[in-house]
Parts: sequence; structure tokens; C-alpha cells
Amino acid sequence: MHRKAAAKATFDIGEMQKFLDGKYAPAKEKIRDILAAPMFQHVEGLSKEQYREQVLIWCKELARNKMGSYAFPKEVGGKGDMGSNISAFETLAHFDLSLLVKFGVQMGLWGGSVYNLGTEKHHKDLLPGVMSLDTPGCFAMTETGHGSNVQGLETVARYDRETDSFVINSTTPGARKDYIGGAAAHAKKATVFAQLEVNGKNEGVHALVVPIRDEEGNAMPGVTITDCGEKKGLNGVDNGRLFFQNVKIPRDNLLDRFGGVNENGQYVTSIEDPNKRFFTMIGTLITGRVSIGAGANSTAKNGLATAIRYAEQRVQFGDPEQKLIDYQAHQGRLLPKLAKTYALDFAIKDLIDEYVNVNDETRRDVGELAGGLKAMASRHAIDTLQECREACGGQGYLEVNRFARWQEDVDIFSTFEGDNTILNQLVAKGGLSKLSKKAKEKGALGMIISMAGDSIENAWEKSIVYSRRTSPEHLKGKEFHKDAFEYRAEQTLMQAGKKLRKLVKKGVPKAEAANLCQKDLIEAGIAQIENQVFQSFSKAVDKADPQLKPVLDQMCDLYALSTIEEHKGWFLEQDYFSGSKSEAISRQVTKLCADLRPNAVGLVDAFGISEKCLAAPIAYGNIPA
Repeated sequence: MHRKAAAKATFDIGEMQKFLDGKYAPAKEKIRDILAAPMFQHVEGLSKEQYREQVLIWCKELARNKMGSYAFPKEVGGKGDMGSNISAFETLAHFDLSLLVKFGVQMGLWGGSVYNLGTEKHHKDLLPGVMSLDTPGCFAMTETGHGSNVQGLETVARYDRETDSFVINSTTPGARKDYIGGAAAHAKKATVFAQLEVNGKNEGVHALVVPIRDEEGNAMPGVTITDCGEKKGLNGVDNGRLFFQNVKIPRDNLLDRFGGVNENGQYVTSIEDPNKRFFTMIGTLITGRVSIGAGANSTAKNGLATAIRYAEQRVQFGDPEQKLIDYQAHQGRLLPKLAKTYALDFAIKDLIDEYVNVNDETRRDVGELAGGLKAMASRHAIDTLQECREACGGQGYLEVNRFARWQEDVDIFSTFEGDNTILNQLVAKGGLSKLSKKAKEKGALGMIISMAGDSIENAWEKSIVYSRRTSPEHLKGKEFHKDAFEYRAEQTLMQAGKKLRKLVKKGVPKAEAANLCQKDLIEAGIAQIENQVFQSFSKAVDKADPQLKPVLDQMCDLYALSTIEEHKGWFLEQDYFSGSKSEAISRQVTKLCADLRPNAVGLVDAFGISEKCLAAPIAYGNIPA
């Protein structure tokens, strides 16, 4: 490989890293320091079993360094700092995603379910062992026959008044708990989600703590444990399956924050409506979606850091030969994705702030945003890694340069913690509910919207004015970007709502009508999140240090215009802008890429990924022997 000096950044890379690290920088620095220890080394060629044991050793080292304590209250030995917890998790993703997921299952899912669904007795009894990893556990929600439809789970926990206990049964082959991280090898206990039957009545899905292994590692009586085996990726995580046959547990093992059984054997709850109780319970378990979105974006950063650093060094064609990053096509494939990665970074920071301060009034909105950002970030990571791999040619295909591992590991992020297709629909349905409430319209559907809102009319008027303006000042103006994102977000909701209303008025059952509108809902959900991301990026630019603003402003412009360009077919169909303006937007995207080219390496160096974590030789001018 020919090596040439990298272009000097026009901004202070260290200051940009501080800005990106944000208020939770100490937690990120602590993870970086821990990962610098000799025991954290990438080792290729391990068997599934060896890899799992290595990941467990790493997890125990993180626990020894108190990294599991951030998420839990001070009264049980934690630090009560969820923002730092998620930021540390995000940084961990730069090293190994199996470690990320294994540690996340222990602290976020197993520990998080105990904390969020249990009461003080559960906290005191279980959380110290969760944080120290003396009590490894798992989160047994997904079943072979039921994934996203948690209300339809078939595992049953029946209360036995005579023994004052619950009896857990997998009632059908489809009720087998499937793909449970930690179950195959290491977990001793599981949070098991099951239909709760008390005195012959089904009280809906609840969570119970069920021992699944004894101290010697043997399966408990009535518990059948099998291994999911080799997977496409994340083979350092011991995913397994659980089947229960007449497994008895004490009454106190029910995580009873929202509903339980008293000493008289009667079901008691503070939330009488079963649906509201279920969604309140599920609403507390959004940490995973926040964390997975952040971790996915970290993986996109890994790919971009490798591909852009390589493109700064690799030369090809011309006399003298030119760096890959100097070619227009190469800039066009990498720099818009870099801009989107920055945009998502700021949006996830805003989400973390909202999550840290969540309350009963905001929980639903925060949950929808978490789901939408998780969907966007995971899809972005998958697409970005493929583009970066191709941009590195054959070198990107070599296992030593890490793309294969990143791609294999991050692929599952599109479906766990919620399938992206479903999450995007939930975002849209939430938006429709808000418009319905705002319009003061009522109906069985619960999300009927007004046929012509003032905000849509205003956006339409602006689109007429702007439809043929093509000056750079206009195209790079925040007012145009804001209007375009808001118009698309609002109009896609209107289109989906009108279609739903029309179908329901024709007598189509609600569920069938929603199914016939899925394509519209998915597009509307994506539009809502893209608008949120733009708002976060724009707000971050306004808050940035003056010397960082010029390059961040260019990046924000690139995110905005490249996203509008991506949806230009939709905008043209709406007559929002003319064909000539569409062409001008594409030209401006190309120019912004060229303008940002000198800062490309500096922008990825500001991610603060160590050479040891990235571990891709081509990122540092080395061709594998």
C-alpha cells in the first residue's frame, strides 16, 4: 500500500471527541481504560465453547470493575446512573459485540427485569448478585411460537393455593423459551414471562424468577435446557432454549410491582385494566432498545473509521495515483453515511436524556422513540458495514480486518429487542394517536386523524414557494431542511390515517385495516424518526463550540440533503419540489462530500476508538502478511 500524509483537519479532533463523548464522558473513559488491559484481546479461531468462556471472563472483569453497578440504585450498592450505564455500553461495542450482548443480558435484561418489575424484597435479594455476576441470569420472554406478540405467550404459571407456590409449565411445543441469551451455559436463574393463572382466572402475562441450574451447573428438576448451537454471529453468547414441566417456585418469586398474589391467595394489582397493566409493565423494559441503538451506531463507527482511514492511504489510478478518498464516487458512498452516524449519535444522546428523566406521563413517547431509533440505527449499521466492506475491496473481505465479524454480529440487531418492521409501525401508530387526540376525534380505532390539519396546510404553502428554488444558500438553509422533514413526517401520517379511516368506514375489521396499511405505516414511522434525528443534529450544532460549528454544520447539511435525496421520489410525487430542484439537491450532496473530504479522517478519529479495539490492520496502513 502506498502511504501519503493525511489531510489536516480544520477543527480540533480532541475537542470534537469531548463533544461527542458528552456529559457521560467519565463512563466512556472508564470503559476505554478497562479495555486497555492485556486480557482484552481479540482472539480468532476459538470454538463456540472457548469463545463463550472468554466472554464470561471478560464480563466478570467488567463486573469486578463495578461496571454493572451504574444501572441500579445506591441502596443496593449501585450508582443509580443510567446515563453512564448506557454510554459505557455504547463504548463497549467498539471492542466485541458478544461481550456487549452478554453483559447487557446480565445487567440490562436479567437485572433490569428484577429492578423494574420487582419490589424491594427482590432488589435486596437478587441485585447484589446480578451486579457482581455471582448470580448469572437470563431473560426468558421469547418463545418458539411467539416473539413480538408477548401477550400471546403460551407458558403458564398457575398459583397453587395448597403449597403457596407457582407451577410453571410450557404448555405446548411452541411455548418453549427460545434464543435466550445466557441459558445454554451460564445462567442460574431466569426471569420467565408467563400467563399468570390465579384461582382459575388468567391475569395476563407476568414475570417470575425461576432457578434453572443448581450450584454445580446441573439443570433444576423439571427444567430442560438445550443449546441453540452455532449462529450467524455473536457466538460468544450462549443462547439456549428452556422448557418447563411442573416447575414449582415460591410465591415470592413473582415480580409483583404491578400485580401479585397476597397471603390469602388472592390476586391484587394497582392497575385493574389488564391491557394497561401489560403495557405499563412492558413500558419499563425499554433500556435494551436504547442500548442496542447506541451499540449499533458504535459498530457503524467502527466500519467508517476503518474504511475512511484506509481510503486516505490507498491509492489507485492516475499519474500520480490518487487516494481513494479523493474520488467522487468514494466520497459519495462513505461521507453521507458518516454524516448520518453523527446525526444518530446526537439523537441517541437526546434519547438517553429523555430516558433518564422518564416518568409515567412520558414513558410511552420515550418507548416509541427508543424503538424507532433502534430500528434506524441498526439498519444504518448493517447498510454502512456493507458499504464500508465494499469500499475496502478485497482487504475488507479478509477476516483480519474485522468487517466479517462486525457484519455477522450486528445483523441480529435488526430483529432482537423488537423487529424493526414492527417498531416502525408502532412509531407511526403513536404519531397517529397524538394527531387523533389533537384533532379531538374519537372512534374505535383510536387513531383517526383530521383530514386537513393546519400544520400540513402551512407546510404545503411553503413547499409551493420553495419548489423551484435551487440556490446553494436555500438548499443548505435550515429552514428548508426543517420544512422538508416536518412535511414528510406529517404528510405520511396523514396518508396512513386517511387510508385507515377509509377502510374502517367501509366496514373492514380494525386488524385487517391495519394490515392493509402496513406499508404506509412503516414509511410514516421512518419519516417520524428521520425528523427527530434531524432536530437533534440541528440542536447539537447550535450548542457546539464555535470552532466545531463549521464542520458540524456541513455534516448536518449533508445528513439533511442526502436523506431528502434518498426520498426524492416521494417528494416529487407530492409535488413538494420540482425535478430541477431534485437535481440541484443531488449536486449539492456531491459538493458537500467534496468539501468535507479534508476532514474525513479527523471526523472518524474523533470517535475515540483505540487501535486495539478497532484491530483492523488496514486502518493503520498495514497489509496483512
